Amino acid sequence: MLQFEKFTLSNGLKVLVYNDKTTPMAVVNILYGVGARDEDENRTGFAHLFEHLMFGGSINIPEYDTPLEKVGGENNAFTNNDITNYHITLPAQNIETAFWLESDRMLSLAFSEKSLEVQRKVVIEEFKQRYLNQPYGDAWLYLRPLAYKEHPYKWSTIGKELSHIENATMSDVRAFYDKWYNPANAIMVVTGPLETDTVRKLAEKWFGSINKTHAAAHNVPQEPEQNEKRELTLERDVPFRALYQAYHMAGRENPDYKVCDLISDLLSNGASSRLYQNLVKDKNYFSGLNGYITGDYDPGLFVIHGELTGGYSFNDVIPAIKKEIEEIKKGNFSDRELEKVKNKIESTFEFSKTSCLNNAMNLAYNEWMGDADRINHEVAKYRAITREDICRVATSVFRDENLSQLLYEPRK
Repeated sequence: MLQFEKFTLSNGLKVLVYNDKTTPMAVVNILYGVGARDEDENRTGFAHLFEHLMFGGSINIPEYDTPLEKVGGENNAFTNNDITNYHITLPAQNIETAFWLESDRMLSLAFSEKSLEVQRKVVIEEFKQRYLNQPYGDAWLYLRPLAYKEHPYKWSTIGKELSHIENATMSDVRAFYDKWYNPANAIMVVTGPLETDTVRKLAEKWFGSINKTHAAAHNVPQEPEQNEKRELTLERDVPFRALYQAYHMAGRENPDYKVCDLISDLLSNGASSRLYQNLVKDKNYFSGLNGYITGDYDPGLFVIHGELTGGYSFNDVIPAIKKEIEEIKKGNFSDRELEKVKNKIESTFEFSKTSCLNNAMNLAYNEWMGDADRINHEVAKYRAITREDICRVATSVFRDENLSQLLYEPRK
């Protein structure tokens, strides 16, 4: 059990404290409730752009990294469809430096044309390198709009297209910042050998006077149920055929989300999993084959992705994948298999609690979903999943009319 305390400042900033005396290090983690799903469809990639801009200097601190390095700290951030998360790790005795840095960029970024241009170039280069200039890199640029027609998950975190970042103006950027980067849309978690009173005083000192208390509404359209199979074939300069199968599945708040997570482990977690043993090792249909869930808050995707070995066609391998899925639907897996994947989930979860940073990020995310205490009940919920649950959810999810399939053919 993670025993934590929480309080809320008058400006709406939620603060959680996990006093961990086993380490001399502390973490300050700030989650902003804004991700790619909150963007304008004609101005995408902004949440990810801000992940970079937030390190470009704020109103009183021209360089973010320099003072942090002087006190032995390090930082990083990530953006996904739903949230943006920033974290600092540093010696606990230097914790106030983290409060100073984070409060200043929440108060006001510098918003210089130079900083915008530098970070714009970084993001454009990342877009080109990761999505346009490597084999299979553009898969998600096509798979998302194939699977989603209404919900903003239909574009990637990097954005729909390069032009949205290339044409981003200073007024666009400021408006996005003013809407989302404020105390009422943020959750701060502090972990390490620190008392709640100490954290409360620092929070009041550095964040209490930030008078931006509005919480922007998330106007996210719901995706209608898919009722026909969708397929797209891309001819590209790739070494082998590849396939991506995406099935719509439940969002995080739905109990069936965890059932899908378990199914993905039954199919594809490790060298003893079904897809690896039967289709990679035994039949050599694929050089690699994975089943995973996208992990989104709103209803997401269950994805099966593999690159075919030479000589095999899609007509050879797709029925073989379907056969493995049918076995799951029928409950043709042993009690030992089910127990093994539950044990692996529990061990991974327990091991993650040895990290101050993991605890901070997990507490922040669970609080964003409604209650940080959820973290203490996750394993029990996985443990309670039955064979009947798995058969029911697999039958519901793995239907042809719920499938969006992307195929890569090497260019002739």
